[in-house]
Amino acid sequence: MGPYYYEIIDIQGDYGQLKRTDIDDNEIMPVAMALLPPGSDIGTKLCWQWGVYEIID
Repeated sequence: MGPYYYEIIDIQGDYGQLKRTDIDDNEIMPVAMALLPPGSDIGTKLCWQWGVYEIID
């Protein structure tokens, strides 16, 4: 499955608010910070594939 590309646009408590960047989509998806890689912060770009998030440049 995937890959899908996201950017963390906000962090609210224990959830990162992710916006998809590989398609034109304005929907925001909350994801538990525990599921995101260590070092994730606002502005971090992520790739999701096979159920795993990875930080990309």
